[in-house]
Amino acid sequence: MNHMPDWYPEGQVPASEMAVRVTDLTIAAPDGRLLLDSGNLEVRPGRVTALTGPSGCGKTTLLRAVAGVLPPGTRRTSGRVEVLGQDVLTLSAPDLRALRRHRLAYVGQDPGSGLNPRMKIRRLLAEVAVDRSPEALHALLAEVQLPTDDGLPDRRTGELSGGQQRRVSLARALARRPAVLLLDEPTAGLDPALRDEIAELLRHLAANHRLAVALSCHDTDLVSRLADDVVDLSNLSQGAATPLPPASRNADRPLPAGKPTLAVSGLHAAFVRRGRRTPVLQDIDLTVAPGSSTGIVGASGSGKTTLVRAIVGLHRPTSGAVILDGIRLAPSAHGRTREQRRRLQLVPQNPLGTLNPSRTVGATIGRPLRLHRRTDRDQAPARVLELLESVGLPADFADRYPHELSGGQRQRASIARALAADPDVLVCDEVTSALDDGTATAIMDLLEELRISRGLAQILISHDLRLIANRTDTLLVLSAGEAVESGLTAQMFTSPAHPVTAALVAGAVQTA
Repeated sequence: MNHMPDWYPEGQVPASEMAVRVTDLTIAAPDGRLLLDSGNLEVRPGRVTALTGPSGCGKTTLLRAVAGVLPPGTRRTSGRVEVLGQDVLTLSAPDLRALRRHRLAYVGQDPGSGLNPRMKIRRLLAEVAVDRSPEALHALLAEVQLPTDDGLPDRRTGELSGGQQRRVSLARALARRPAVLLLDEPTAGLDPALRDEIAELLRHLAANHRLAVALSCHDTDLVSRLADDVVDLSNLSQGAATPLPPASRNADRPLPAGKPTLAVSGLHAAFVRRGRRTPVLQDIDLTVAPGSSTGIVGASGSGKTTLVRAIVGLHRPTSGAVILDGIRLAPSAHGRTREQRRRLQLVPQNPLGTLNPSRTVGATIGRPLRLHRRTDRDQAPARVLELLESVGLPADFADRYPHELSGGQRQRASIARALAADPDVLVCDEVTSALDDGTATAIMDLLEELRISRGLAQILISHDLRLIANRTDTLLVLSAGEAVESGLTAQMFTSPAHPVTAALVAGAVQTA
């Protein structure tokens, strides 16, 4: 790890002072619902404080309050939020901007949505960096375990994986040399090895440079190893999702018979910059039969997200074919028929990319019902409520906007939106990466129940092999854009043939 001792001057916050103190904070939505009820938090310089609790308990709301960025329309009804001796919720706009520019950095749960898609990575860093020299910018990328010798600094965010976008956002936060660092699920969507590297970096920043670090995290194992202090918000949960019914799994069931619903043959993909192609995927083959489930695994940046985006027509491949029931699909979604688009649905890693911020959740779910004519107009509202119930969300969530939901609740709503199209193939990209263990298991059980009951063909991307070990029939392992191994899931877990697969399996066993 490339630690640079001059980046973060020690003593930004005197040892005798509290960097962050939140006292009996209550945050209410416009309709009076409590998003956080009497929350308390203390963050000291040189220590890492973790916020834990189930999806919807208020972790993100509390971190946003510390950053002085409450969701639109919400208000503080009681309590106080002090950061470096100032009540951030009473600061003027210029003073709050100055605080966030120089002394406090916040990285949200969906960091990719906060990165300007038109700007290259080096410019995104230089925009906020104290030291804008090329050497310092490269050192920042190295610090968060991003490569600097493969053209990444000259890419745009759309050319990065979700895990890479998360690390760019962390590098932007560190570039400010803050005294207080706030992180909402900083290791979501990262493979185990990279997760541990980022955790080591955060511990180093706290211990050696006296940063006050507060983060939300659903990974209990990581919290136990990383955090000095833990604040459990379980008892403050407001409007959390309802439990989902257990799935009727049968680990020994035979593979579904019949021709593949989906086949990918010889797929190549690249990013193009200034007429030059940078290969991302090379000669990928994949088949998914009706009612079966295929897992795609690999390290962050291995090409998983690009592969599924190419399958649904959001990334144009350079060669190869995507075939649905024997019919070769157009390389771009724009060239596919409405029926073909309906049959292939993607649940992306970032639910904010699916949920229109200006529409209620009910309107977002109802749109594909109308667009694909899956129900009569007068029956659509009832169908929306059925879909919400199927993913464990209360009926009144239909009237809420995405910013009024937690990350886990937005992910459930995103799944409901995809199911509204009544697809034949459901592609899920890291849909549990920002969820607590209980909710993640419930979501995976839900997906399996839907696959069994509807005969869905599923493609699941996940860094957590524990979640997909008993929920997939086959696995495809990617490394640097190449398929290094594929086969039956059970066989690959017991007898991996490639070192990359062996390393992934070993990491899953260690965190079990």
